[in-house]
Amino acid sequence: MHTIGFDIGGTKIAAAVVDASGRELSEARRDTPDTWAETSAALHSALTELLHACPDAAAVGVGIAGLVDRSGYLSYGPNLPGIEHVDVQGELSRLFPLPVVVDNDANVAAYGEAKHGAIRGVDDALVVTLGTGIGGGLIIGGEVYRGGHGFAAEIGHITIDLDGPVCACGERGHWEALASGNALGRMGREAASEGRVPSVLAQAGGVVAAITGHEVGQAAAAGAPDALALIDEYADLVAVGLASLANILDPSVIVISGGIINLGDVLMRPARKHFIARIEAGTERPVPELVAAELGERAGVIGAAALARRSVA
Repeated sequence: MHTIGFDIGGTKIAAAVVDASGRELSEARRDTPDTWAETSAALHSALTELLHACPDAAAVGVGIAGLVDRSGYLSYGPNLPGIEHVDVQGELSRLFPLPVVVDNDANVAAYGEAKHGAIRGVDDALVVTLGTGIGGGLIIGGEVYRGGHGFAAEIGHITIDLDGPVCACGERGHWEALASGNALGRMGREAASEGRVPSVLAQAGGVVAAITGHEVGQAAAAGAPDALALIDEYADLVAVGLASLANILDPSVIVISGGIINLGDVLMRPARKHFIARIEAGTERPVPELVAAELGERAGVIGAAALARRSVA
């Protein structure tokens, strides 16, 4: 059975037709617009494109960044300005010619890794998505844990520093404000303005304001010592949150997902080092394995398609 998965993030909409083995057969991509009306039109356009390539698709799964309840209603999306209080599942069910199921984007990424990726057969795991923000998906007993209202694992909004930078949600010092992909860009701009990362500034054409996490990553991947030092600072901020969550949840495996894992060991090596140093009794206990997502930044799309397949099975 072929199904279609959508991953709606703060900057882009990714979509694909996916087969039962988790293999993508055809894909589409759109920029994320500023309003729900424009977003639903972009989704319909992408769906039409995919159905042209694969007319036998049976259902659609959608992962969207924000607080999504069990009925597929989006209450709030801090990284989706202008999109809140939307019955996403209801509206897309009326717009699309196929059955639709909607969940939080990090939940569907976790489901994708559980069905087709790094945590196949693992009963207790945490999937952390580092992107525009920080999302979380929690696997307990082999199933996605959603909590009493469907809002569980909003891990990006745990408070790390009461005096820290303002998060997209308006609160200060959330982990997302300190360790998301956007936060890495902010760190890069701050360091460049202080003259600490000439290699990163060069990647941005000498324009401090043009620096994002992408430029930091490019410079680090090229082996620039100044950029690698900045990645090490960033990895420690990632590890602060990971260690706190591991102390509470004790997962067997923690999977790092999202576009930033394209850095590979440039990020994962220092993240593992700082994680072991920060978790309680890190040298005296079994430490959760910290791994990169097998599905990469495609975990959300593949997981959404797997969720759709489950909904019509």
